[in-house]
Amino acid sequence: MDREEFEKVAQEVFDSLPSPFRDAIDNVHIVVEDRTSRAVDAKIGYRPGTLLLGLYEGIPLTKRGASYGMYAVVPDKITLYRENIRAVAPADEEMRGVIRDTLIHEIGHYFGMNERQIRAAGY
Repeated sequence: MDREEFEKVAQEVFDSLPSPFRDAIDNVHIVVEDRTSRAVDAKIGYRPGTLLLGLYEGIPLTKRGASYGMYAVVPDKITLYRENIRAVAPADEEMRGVIRDTLIHEIGHYFGMNERQIRAAGY
């Protein structure tokens, strides 16, 4: 799957979210990168043999104080790592499922869920 198709699938996944969830997501930029950078690897404590499929960066809804939004706020960011997703799901149909699960997983972080909670929910 080329980058353009990958981005299209990610948008389709986002658009298919139930409206109460989709409408609650605000000021989040979803981007596609081919793979993680050394800076990201250092930030997350990369361990050899692991593949980071996605990353949420920002202030989760549950951590925002009363003053959030009263000043200029940089958008939160969800990054999907295309080559890493391709490594675990080489067929296009498999990739669609992994893109979906990864995006929903990262959106879970946006809503304030931790890894345990997200994994318990199946993502």
